[in-house]
Amino acid sequence: MISPEAKPDDRIDQALRPTQLNEIIGQDQVKENLSILIDAAKQRNESLDHVLFYGPPGLGKTTLSHVLANEMGVNIRITSGPAIEKAGDLAAILTNLRAGDILFIDEIHRLGRAVEEILYPAMEDFALDIIIGKGPSARSIRLKLPNFTVIGATTRLALVTAPLRARFGAVYRLDYYDLDAMRKIVNRAANLLNVPFYDDGITEISHRARGTPRVALRLLRRVRDYAQVRADGIITAEVAMGALDLLNVDAAGLDDLDRRVLETIIKNYNGGPVGLSTIGASISEEPDTIMDVVEPYLLQLGFLDRTPQGRVATRKAYEHLGFPPPQNNTQPKLL
Repeated sequence: MISPEAKPDDRIDQALRPTQLNEIIGQDQVKENLSILIDAAKQRNESLDHVLFYGPPGLGKTTLSHVLANEMGVNIRITSGPAIEKAGDLAAILTNLRAGDILFIDEIHRLGRAVEEILYPAMEDFALDIIIGKGPSARSIRLKLPNFTVIGATTRLALVTAPLRARFGAVYRLDYYDLDAMRKIVNRAANLLNVPFYDDGITEISHRARGTPRVALRLLRRVRDYAQVRADGIITAEVAMGALDLLNVDAAGLDDLDRRVLETIIKNYNGGPVGLSTIGASISEEPDTIMDVVEPYLLQLGFLDRTPQGRVATRKAYEHLGFPPPQNNTQPKLL
């Protein structure tokens, strides 16, 4: 329920997405930089420089890409790293772009090496090198491409190769949203969905949304359903708490998986340190799932620490879960 990864039922979010830069809530520094980037490109009558967005999933990387296309008044072509399997797939996409168009590549860190080699000259020289024929008769032809913009999005910046990263003129990190921004996002979505609410109900949803708009909108839809069936259709604090408790989302925004991770560290391993693979084996989850989905939010709340020896549950985690705090206050040295 509170995984930041996109799900099929998130399709309703398309209607709730902002379309202009001034409609974006939060990420103020990124917005200001993008505003300057857009205005400068318009004044010079040029296409945007290549842009790379990175950060945890669900924070608006795709939304910002659509906003940039709307602000520039150009078309956007959407694809993803895993979808481009061969160099010919990328060549087909590039040759269909028009001047100023935006090519949005989600999960760009998963592009194949052969595909990246085609993308380098396309981004740098707006040219496409094609090999025709085989053996001694093979020859290279360079096709000229219109000036276009590549917008990349990734949740794992470290996995983007250095040559590819160097070809982006603007690199921006999206971070978790604060409570005030989350309230405004949920409030706006509730108005667009024509859901009656009280401010305390919106605040309760915002508190448990993990600072992630995608999660907040998903929780809002579930609370709306609960209010319609179990209450009088109005989202109040009591209705929101009842719905979210039923979904096993606690007051800090932790779900069942988050609590299982912390309880495993506390109960089975005396609070840690313990390795990620050991935690995964104990609760039958993939270590990558824990690292990408669970760990970032627990680190942000201060419930978990990373140490050279492994993961350690903090005193705040003990208090939140109702366990007696550890008597030994000496923690391993943090990374």
